[in-house]
Amino acid sequence: MKLTEKIREAKDFIRKVTDFKPEVALILGSGLGTLAEEIEEPVNIDFAAIPHFPISTVVGHAGRLVLGTLEGKKVAAMQGRFHYYEGYTMQQVTFPIYVLQALGCSSLVVTNACGGLNPKFKAGDLMLITDHVNILPNPLIGPNFAELGPRFPDMSQAYDPEYRDLALKVGRELGIKLQQGVYIAISGPSYSTPAEVRRLISYGSDTVGMSTIPEVIVANYLGMRVLGISCITDMSLPDELEPLTHEQVVQTANETRPKFISLVRGWLKKVSV
Repeated sequence: MKLTEKIREAKDFIRKVTDFKPEVALILGSGLGTLAEEIEEPVNIDFAAIPHFPISTVVGHAGRLVLGTLEGKKVAAMQGRFHYYEGYTMQQVTFPIYVLQALGCSSLVVTNACGGLNPKFKAGDLMLITDHVNILPNPLIGPNFAELGPRFPDMSQAYDPEYRDLALKVGRELGIKLQQGVYIAISGPSYSTPAEVRRLISYGSDTVGMSTIPEVIVANYLGMRVLGISCITDMSLPDELEPLTHEQVVQTANETRPKFISLVRGWLKKVSV
């Protein structure tokens, strides 16, 4: 079945559940999904019920789509996401972005838990993504559908500068210090060795994770504006690398959650979409 047909089937299924038309899509990463519980008059749809959606298998990812209103904006929040390391293709990983855009979303707020590569950062920091380095398979490989986007999409401003400036302003008003930097994604699921961390740093990266970039590429392809926020849950410095577990990552994300939620809600309140 063609991608466009799959998008139509998923969209039609959601439309049968609700005629709500979202403006802003939210992808909530590890430990950050509770923001969706603050959405007003929510409509909850399990990923497993939506045609062609994969199933989220990672701890800390609830695996459902929540539609409703937050800070006066119509939002569609993904509580959890899909990853290449779960065995999904890049087309499956990014399929929800096509559906969210088809439902009406013109903006995407994408979040993740990640490791810090910049020694000026520390665990618990929030970082606005200014740019990324993609070393994963590109999700746009394969047939192109001209009705969706161009064969060769521009990525010179993958993360919207105006959205980022607004986030910085909101952060200052709330007293939240925000780092800014470049994000790189690896396939996972194993964490990096010291030698691999040195290689990632050599690419000019400030943080490393296992998600986000595929969704951002597709969002730009579809003409969506993107704000990227990383929660730095641990420091991945090659000469100080310590054993790490996913449970530690989720715990730090949980501890950082209050300021993350304040930042996103403050940004939603002020943004024009």
